[in-house]
Amino acid sequence: MPPIPVRPGIYKIHAHIIGPGSLVTATEFAVKHGAPVITDRMNPLPIEQEWVIEPVEPAPGAPYVVRLAAHDAAALVIAEDKLFVNNVPRADSAKFTFEAVLGGVKIISEKGLAMRAGHRGAQIGLTEPKPEFQETWTLEFVRPIDED
Repeated sequence: MPPIPVRPGIYKIHAHIIGPGSLVTATEFAVKHGAPVITDRMNPLPIEQEWVIEPVEPAPGAPYVVRLAAHDAAALVIAEDKLFVNNVPRADSAKFTFEAVLGGVKIISEKGLAMRAGHRGAQIGLTEPKPEFQETWTLEFVRPIDED
């Protein structure tokens, strides 16, 4: 499927997995590559669950970077086919495109791998895209980037 444009802004990213509603969440404790990124139930504190999605450059079709809304430099990075959040220069941030699928979007890395949530609490991995609901996400627009 061709990539679709996403409005730059602050989002909550909902996982489509069995069980209670889950959001993409930065964990509190860092390991080798940064803080693991998991799916977790909705947390009243948005600092670990609100993400800025913005294009790498202001050109049509440019890939997107995803970073924590509360921390300008804390962006998604990929190591060992898993997602982490870490303070990295923008050029080192993972880049993604979005594809429309039944019920949501598929989030694809620059290597063509799809984000996948196995179950609530599991670290988000990247895998060859398949038509599975664990690779489907909903982007909930919260507010524009320049609003607090």
